Parts: sequence; C-alpha cells; structure tokens
Amino acid sequence: MTRIALYPGSFDPVTNGHVDILRQSLALADKVVVAIGIHPGKTPLFSFEERVDLIHASADEQFPAEDARRIEVISFSNLVIDTAREQGAAYLVRGLRDGTDLDYEMQMAGMNGTLEPHIRTVFLPASPSVRHITATLVRQIAKMGGDITAFVPESVADPLRRRAAK
Repeated sequence: MTRIALYPGSFDPVTNGHVDILRQSLALADKVVVAIGIHPGKTPLFSFEERVDLIHASADEQFPAEDARRIEVISFSNLVIDTAREQGAAYLVRGLRDGTDLDYEMQMAGMNGTLEPHIRTVFLPASPSVRHITATLVRQIAKMGGDITAFVPESVADPLRRRAAK
C-alpha cells in the first residue's frame, strides 16, 4: 500500500522552508502530493503553471532523482480535506515555524479531523535555519530589490527577481 501525504499551500514562491518540510514529508510517505491552493480572490505573483515548474525545479535541485519522482503537484480550490480524500492521502502535512502556527494549525487539524477522521494531520517542525522564512516576506524583499538567495532554492531566485522587478 502506498502511503500518500498531501502538503497544501500557496507556494508563491516555493521557499527553502517549503523544501525543508517537503524533505521531511518524503521521509514519511511513499508519495507526496504538493497541493497548490487556487483562490479566485487572490492574485499570486506566479501562475499555477509557473509554481508547478518552480516546485519541480526545486525538487530536482535539492533531492535525489528517486525522491523528486515521488512528488506530484496539483491544484485545488475546494476544502483541503476533500482534496486529501480525493488523492487517497493518509496524511495532511503542515509545517510549523512557531507557537502562533501551532495555535492556528491545531484548530484546522481539529476541524479536518472531524470532517475526515481517517486522514491524520502531521505537524513537522521547520528546521532552525529556515524557521524565519515566509513566502510573504520573501516576496516583499524581492520587490524591494533585496537579496533573496538565502531564502529560496537557486532555481527560484532568478525567476523571482525577474518577476519582482516588473
């Protein structure tokens, strides 16, 4: 039986923090489905297709080929727990940076657990070296011309610089 983990988020752009949680997820599951949330009211910096390409490029850059092949990227616009169910996921992966994340994620885990008790939420702590990274701050730094190389994979840095300069 294939153990599937669903890792939802916006990934706009994928950061070293996302890669850290993805690395930990690959250690737990046979397949990790990265689910990019599509919200009609939000205008992301990168299109869905661009985010898919950046996630795959980051995985190819950061992981052995056999691990990168265990990553699938999809979009979702419904409840994350419904997407997890549709994908056959046993786990819903959530990264935690600090206590504020934990408070919010515990509420979400409780709600999702009520909606689908067979899918477990797994909290993965961000490694200390990436705990401070948020995609929102990375976008702001890039838009203001700052150096984002410590925050994103190498394959993301140039596309982010070009997009932020527009």
